[in-house]
Amino acid sequence: MRPVVAILGRPNVGKSSLFNRLAGRRIAIVDDTPGVTRDRKEADCEIAGREVTLVDTAGLEEAAPDTLYGRMRASSEAALERADVALFVVDARAGLTPADRAFANWLRKARRPVILVANKAEGRGGAAAALEAFELGLGEPIAVSAEHGEGIWGLMEAIGEHLPALPEEEPEEEEEEDGAGKPLRLAILGRPNAGKSTLLNRLLGEERMITGPEPGLTRDAVAAMWRDEVGPVRLVDTAGLRKKARITARLEELSAASSIAALREAEVVVLVLDALLGLEEQDIRIARLAEREGRSVVLALNKWDAVEDRAAAKAALDRVLEESLNQLRGIEVVPMSAANGRGVDKLMPAVRRTHERWNRRIGTGALNRWFERMLERHQPPLVDGRRLKLRYATMPKARPPTMVIFGTRAEQLPTDYRRYLLNGFREEFDMPGVPIRLQLRSSENPFAEE
Repeated sequence: MRPVVAILGRPNVGKSSLFNRLAGRRIAIVDDTPGVTRDRKEADCEIAGREVTLVDTAGLEEAAPDTLYGRMRASSEAALERADVALFVVDARAGLTPADRAFANWLRKARRPVILVANKAEGRGGAAAALEAFELGLGEPIAVSAEHGEGIWGLMEAIGEHLPALPEEEPEEEEEEDGAGKPLRLAILGRPNAGKSTLLNRLLGEERMITGPEPGLTRDAVAAMWRDEVGPVRLVDTAGLRKKARITARLEELSAASSIAALREAEVVVLVLDALLGLEEQDIRIARLAEREGRSVVLALNKWDAVEDRAAAKAALDRVLEESLNQLRGIEVVPMSAANGRGVDKLMPAVRRTHERWNRRIGTGALNRWFERMLERHQPPLVDGRRLKLRYATMPKARPPTMVIFGTRAEQLPTDYRRYLLNGFREEFDMPGVPIRLQLRSSENPFAEE
């Protein structure tokens, strides 16, 4: 099991910048706005020759437990509980604050190795400014500049010295578990306040994400490893996506970009809908984006327990799906309530079924037998007075399922006939809710003489 290194400190001292620098890549959103990070964000990386799990946390602030900042602090405290080493970051440029001193006293009681990091200590005067942090009683501060990369190697060496000793030999069971196959990559998307973070917490069985009535609590894509009855799953919770015209702040632009990046890295997208609002235009845009990116989609109809006329709500949803998401015909819909857990147990079976279809490849023989029946049922149309000749079909890849049809002037095949083939393929090979690619190529049949 990897040792855990948690980065803590008050807001805007540069924790996320340091997290990205130590991880060796940009993972967390960085902005001048205080309190950008609200949920714990993790990354596996190598520090001082050791594989570790690095944890970025929300800014530490004194606040009542039921407030947003109180919930953020509770999340940071949970990160410290599982940490092997804590990095306490202060702002050398701004100097020590009463909050720094209060949290330093708290960390001294935590019984964890604490490394004091004086960030923003670039330039000639940086090291001198960092010396003020000596008075916190946490040892010698390490002067760094996360933005410019100064002092990072020294910090990595200090982390390596404080990591727990390696066990003499790794247990065989853990090695088998690590090699048990790649995790299914699952991204949870939707509009703000649809219940995405509540759903992730319900699946994990812990308060991993900060939730509450305030819309837009999640600002960055946050990943968590989990295991269902079938195998490992990499869950990613994302920031709510609003209409592009409504996004004005730079921070929200970064959040939206992070959510779209998570969608592109996913294999299955769970689109969380507010059942009280139904499938709105922004939900359709997200689903269409997932389809264009070739990702399979499952609809999680959240807050279903609060719907009074469920038959009418389901009929309205089916109508919108038929009219606006025909390219994902047959998409799986799971009515549920993330808040109380009702129906959540049906979500992952639906995800696994959709994932299996998305991965499925059809043999050339079965594909062409179906293709011949489709041509017999409806011949290709006339184009410029000449009938198109479609000869044979192949399926070179899955993820998403991709069908290539060869024939004379195949690229001129009208849209209606393409849709006829796609719908027939979806029904014949049981692929509802999965994006299907159709490519057309003009070519002579290499098997014609045979």
